[in-house]
Amino acid sequence: RMNLNRALIWGALTLTTVLGRCGGEDIVADHVGAYGINVFQSYGPFGQYTHEFDGEEEFYADLSKKETVCWLPGFSEFKYFDTRNALRNMAMLKYNLHLLIERSNYKTAPNKVPEVTVFPKAPVELGQPNTLICAVDNIFPPVINISWLSNGHSVTQGVSETSFLSKSDDSFLKFSYLAFLPSADNVYDCKVEHWGLNQPLLKRWEPEIPVPMSELMETVVCALGLAMGLVGIITGAIFIIQGLRPGGVSRQQGPL
Repeated sequence: RMNLNRALIWGALTLTTVLGRCGGEDIVADHVGAYGINVFQSYGPFGQYTHEFDGEEEFYADLSKKETVCWLPGFSEFKYFDTRNALRNMAMLKYNLHLLIERSNYKTAPNKVPEVTVFPKAPVELGQPNTLICAVDNIFPPVINISWLSNGHSVTQGVSETSFLSKSDDSFLKFSYLAFLPSADNVYDCKVEHWGLNQPLLKRWEPEIPVPMSELMETVVCALGLAMGLVGIITGAIFIIQGLRPGGVSRQQGPL
């Protein structure tokens, strides 16, 4: 049986959070245990085993399918990871987490308020395929619902997301992607549900389309431009004529 010191070392980081709900009924958890970027939730058989390099996710283990999923293209060609190692780590985290929860007298940690930003992957052109990115930062605990709405209606096709990415301040970052066809008639919302929010947060994105100028406005602008040009030409001509006159410069003559 593992002693307490070893449990503390392997636990490395114990994250606890209040049992509660916010918007989505799928968010249910009470305590979280993490070792590096590997996370286990105490409310059920949920965990995440992720490898990162220089802030980029290399691969993660799909614990339900018991397979390795590579995020970086071509990484699987020279790297192999046995998912049984991930399952063993999850079992270790689960064991250590319960020990640490008991030792902390079930003390809970405050929820952080997530920060949400939505932006397109490439410059937007109407009718040209693009991808919307919803970046959710400052996540703690790492239990969250991220979904997409188009004109207020739920969208599920073309949606994907990363696993939780660790940060130096022990919070997490997560990205959600939506493949879409930009249109002047559609607006999109990234919907985020988390315990740090009193209600689901909707972050809206809509294409910035320049408003076409009316014919009357175009005529007025052209007339003003023409008038200003004529005034400038006339004023310049007056100054030139005055400068060329023989008596343009007064002179005083002395006695003969």
